[in-house]
Amino acid sequence: MQKTEFIWLDGKMVKWEEANVHILTHALHYGMAVFEGIRAYEGKKGTAIFRLKEHINRLYDSAHILMMEIPFKREDIMEAHREVLRVNKLKHGYMRPIAFIGDGEMGLHAVHNPIRVAIAAWPWGTYLGEEGLKKGIRCKISSFNRHHVGSTLNKAKAAANYVNSIMAKREALKGGYDEAILLDTDGYVAEATGENIFIVKNGIVRTTPTGASILDGITRAGLITVFGDLKIEVREQKFTRDELYLADEVFLTGTAAEITPVREVDDRTIGTGKPGPITQKIQEIFFSIVKGENEKYASWLDVI
Repeated sequence: MQKTEFIWLDGKMVKWEEANVHILTHALHYGMAVFEGIRAYEGKKGTAIFRLKEHINRLYDSAHILMMEIPFKREDIMEAHREVLRVNKLKHGYMRPIAFIGDGEMGLHAVHNPIRVAIAAWPWGTYLGEEGLKKGIRCKISSFNRHHVGSTLNKAKAAANYVNSIMAKREALKGGYDEAILLDTDGYVAEATGENIFIVKNGIVRTTPTGASILDGITRAGLITVFGDLKIEVREQKFTRDELYLADEVFLTGTAAEITPVREVDDRTIGTGKPGPITQKIQEIFFSIVKGENEKYASWLDVI
């Protein structure tokens, strides 16, 4: 991680090295925190944050699901993101807002501890690698299932939920793969460790529905809109592991991963083994949007 100078913490800009919390911070022990991953891009009109409002709305939705009340107005949190970029003189980068239960009481029942909020930003390249972005990555179906919808709150982007993803990711990397894909508890494809998944077969795009055990991805939602504008059919429906193997194209989407093609799953080549035409097209459109080159989606950018 490339350090920057300041982090926004509880309403104030604090030097990076001084943005600390107590060792008995409740969230550190029990995982009660919600967060977002947000990217800012340098583009045609200057630096712009991609879908800032949607990300902040999801942050507040996640907090609501976990019965946490963020002690700042949404507009103030949005402005804090802009200010973090300004004070750190970042023209592009990754942003990490997090709201968490601070120190005070200890134990599962603690309800009087303060809800603290921080926003950090730093330069960060493509999450799954530049080579993967161009040529595609190798994935493994994980031995870990995505959380059952009755066992945890999957629509909250909660820190505690990510232990599941961490274990799946580590397993995949140790096996020599780039990423893991998790199935749900019924055996259908859910999502990757930090990305939603799309498949293409005979020109039809499919992605796991939001009613399943997935996070409702903001990049995912945007692409569904773009596909609709392109008159490319998108079906939000469950699909199986073998349907994944037989797809003509597979790609992952997310703030960190952006649009990353998948060339192989479980040692089986996907399609031709190279990014397919629909993947390449949506990838090209996505980067034109985030760089401010596509006026049709200009409202998705928050220009600094």
